Amino acid sequence: MVDQRTISLEAEPEEVLLDRALRPQRLDHLIGQDRVRENLRILIEAAIGRNEALEHTMFYGPPGLGKPTLAHIIANEMRASIRVTAGPAIERAGDLAAILSNLREKEVLFIDEIHRLGKAIEEILYPAMEDFALDLVIGQGPGARTVRLSLPHFTVVGATTRLALLSAPLRTRFGAIYRLDFYDQPALEQIVERAARVLDVPMDDEGRAEIARRGRGTPRVALRLLRRVRDYAQVRGDGVITGESAGEALALLEIDGRGLDDLDRRVLRAIIEKFDGGPVGLDTIAASIGEAADTIMDVVEPYLLQLGFIDRTPRGRMATRLAYEHLGIPNHRHEQGTLF
Repeated sequence: MVDQRTISLEAEPEEVLLDRALRPQRLDHLIGQDRVRENLRILIEAAIGRNEALEHTMFYGPPGLGKPTLAHIIANEMRASIRVTAGPAIERAGDLAAILSNLREKEVLFIDEIHRLGKAIEEILYPAMEDFALDLVIGQGPGARTVRLSLPHFTVVGATTRLALLSAPLRTRFGAIYRLDFYDQPALEQIVERAARVLDVPMDDEGRAEIARRGRGTPRVALRLLRRVRDYAQVRGDGVITGESAGEALALLEIDGRGLDDLDRRVLRAIIEKFDGGPVGLDTIAASIGEAADTIMDVVEPYLLQLGFIDRTPRGRMATRLAYEHLGIPNHRHEQGTLF
């Protein structure tokens, strides 16, 4: 007889368990996103007080800001189980029907990248979210008939990086929609400090600040940098993360003082050096550096816009004076009084 515990341990590698330990499990443990946290607290306490399932909830914003983490926090606060899937993973209507028919009362269904659901899949999700019913077609041809199955009251938590791509009928079925913003420096420092305690890595104030400063306002990035700096401090130092060791490790990773990596700088240099600062279209930038346009739009642009390094105009993207200054490139257009 096979030991079930062994199978469970093999299904949960150490990296997965560690990543789960780094994530907050309760609203009180959540750092940053104060507005979203307080709104969620009211929403959850009201639902618990009425003994109802939580309203369907949507989170949107740049990647890495904690949308899956918030979905798990909601499930924990509601004392409910959670099922996790993603828009691209649900290819057929039968896939979604199987998921919905197995949900339990007040259970949370988390759908990541929900904007990538197919149209036929959405049509099944509409009555499930609104009427808690599943419409099935039995048979084929003239003898086909529709059967409506009742579903328990459950909660859909959706996450997307592209809210504009979500169809209007689906978007309006979410009772609460929250935007996640980039984290500020103090919040990222708290996240890095908590993660260092979990990882049992000694770290001084300068090391914590250095990692947070280059974390792009994104917890996922900051935690990834913490792991790489930990490796560097272990191999090249005495195991303690200091400001000096963090700076050396991040320089080796080609991440500068503002958190820009090689791809960010290539995008800025393409706009400035190849297209005279812009305006230039997104597809043209992507082709000039050999990257996908979606990668630039979803991963690179949000942070560059946050820093004020690029502008979006009707004619395309333009590099700002701050981008020239950061890269150390003379800005002749600005010197001549050209308006950006």
